[in-house]
Amino acid sequence: MKPTGAIRRAFFAWFRETNSRAALGTQKDDGKRDMNASLDFHPRFFKALKSYSRERFFSDLMAGLIVGIVALPLAIAFGIASGVSPEKGLITAIIGGFVVSFLGGSSVQIGGPTGAFIVIIYGIIENFGVSGLAVATFMAGIFLILIGVLKLGSVIKFVPYPIIVGFTSGIALTIFTTQIKDLFGMTIDKMPADFISKWAIYAQSLGSISPWSLVTGVLSVAIIVLSPRFIKKIPGSLVAIVVMTLAVFIAQKYLGISGIETIGDRFTINPALPPPVVPDITLDTIRLLIPAAFTIAMLGAIESLLSATVADGVTGDQHHSNTELIAQGLANMASPLFGGIPVTGAIARTMTNINNGGRTPIAGVVHAIVLLLILLFLGPLTKHIPMPCLAGVLIVVSYNMSEWRMFRSLLKNPKSDVAVLLVTFLLTVIFDLTIAIEIGLLLAMLLFMRRMMETTKISVATGMIDLSDDAEIHHDAEVLTIPADVEVYEINGPFFFGIASKFDEYMRRLGKKPRVRIIRMRKVPFMDSTGLHNLEVLCSLSQKNKIQIILSGVNEKVRDLLIKNKMDERLGPENICSHIDEALARAQEIVGAESASAPPVKRNPAA
Repeated sequence: MKPTGAIRRAFFAWFRETNSRAALGTQKDDGKRDMNASLDFHPRFFKALKSYSRERFFSDLMAGLIVGIVALPLAIAFGIASGVSPEKGLITAIIGGFVVSFLGGSSVQIGGPTGAFIVIIYGIIENFGVSGLAVATFMAGIFLILIGVLKLGSVIKFVPYPIIVGFTSGIALTIFTTQIKDLFGMTIDKMPADFISKWAIYAQSLGSISPWSLVTGVLSVAIIVLSPRFIKKIPGSLVAIVVMTLAVFIAQKYLGISGIETIGDRFTINPALPPPVVPDITLDTIRLLIPAAFTIAMLGAIESLLSATVADGVTGDQHHSNTELIAQGLANMASPLFGGIPVTGAIARTMTNINNGGRTPIAGVVHAIVLLLILLFLGPLTKHIPMPCLAGVLIVVSYNMSEWRMFRSLLKNPKSDVAVLLVTFLLTVIFDLTIAIEIGLLLAMLLFMRRMMETTKISVATGMIDLSDDAEIHHDAEVLTIPADVEVYEINGPFFFGIASKFDEYMRRLGKKPRVRIIRMRKVPFMDSTGLHNLEVLCSLSQKNKIQIILSGVNEKVRDLLIKNKMDERLGPENICSHIDEALARAQEIVGAESASAPPVKRNPAA
């Protein structure tokens, strides 16, 4: 027996045993659940090993090789555009990609640096330096783990779509703006940080344009766009980098052409994986970097879960969102230890993995190993890559990110959605993504509350109640008579803080003081603390004016809230009625006399 075979079989047996225990989530005699089950942490890597085969391995191996080649130019370009050296982008793809595949909740997710983070990273480095970026990324990893541990993965999916399109389109425009200098080969000593100032200095630097740089960049874009028509397997970005690097090298060495800047002119490449270094975290840096870390975590969660959801639609699989978020958090804690930048799920690389046969996390692990080998053995060659070529790569990336067709279609939506879209887009472009997400979410919530207030109706009835329009009533022209000196109000919708003030104003405008006020709450699904407080104030004022409040049709959830806050003691248990017939009968008792001309109240518990 070969030792390697024995080790391999022992390794697989250990993983199968570990994963089977995790899947069972066995309960102990005292009723405590298994920790793995309570955390909802189920890495797909271990599940894949249960039924792994030689055929699947070769399929994943080929997919991992191709994805690694695809990720190479993107990792370098994203690293440089973010304000760090090119090998930092590769390190991020290696460390982050390995952790996401090894511990993630998706079978096909590929993790690494993405264009969405360029703007955030660049801004953090400008204000806090590379050390500040490491702290912010590490903190973002902690936030992501907390979101996953608290099982809030599904909540992230409820971020309004106009916000996602708004900041994505804004990031795309910002990335395009940052690449103009390298595309045109402009000579600019110090680039300003904000969007408007960048374009102002571009206008002032038109005289420094390098024609050869512009030709290199334009040809790179053309190759990226056109090469997929002829070469299906190799990504256009890699074809452009190889072709233009060779062309520029020959032109500079043998034709005497100059003025085309390369990576080696700007950076010193370190072809090695550095030892881990824990970032220096202090209370002051935590306070300063919490907003940036929160933005990284939110954006990482949204992008990774969006990528996993898109992948599920193609493969027919179902990812574990909380497991994926925990893995993304661990990846973002590990990446800065080696000098890397933020990590998230990359939709383009994930789809490349799927399209080339990758179906298990093994493909993602292979992709990380491929990038590691490239860094170690081919890293020095990257210094010959021309900067205008990388600018061309990022310009194509920004175009694909822009979602301009979706942006245009959303402009036809209701005004509230358009407002959220445009505000998020403009704030992303003019200020930064942190402000854009915060204000975009705030505006979306305010507009949502306004819609809720508009859909919640308040009506008042005296004399009689026509029940023919009630959905639960099937009798023709069903009518209930309201006793004299009794008013019936109905709230149709949630009784939360917005509608609570509206109801209070409505009551004050009436001015009339009946003996009994019945509040029908059969269509109130929930009540918040402000609504409860408003009801308490109404009861206190009514008691001073000798008006009795009766609640009708209170559902179980609202009734529990009222009892918990002792509203049953204040109103009297007999004044919290299950339906309108009971409430009217109680009102008749309080008023003390029935009108002789009024017909008797019909009993109809369904009302």
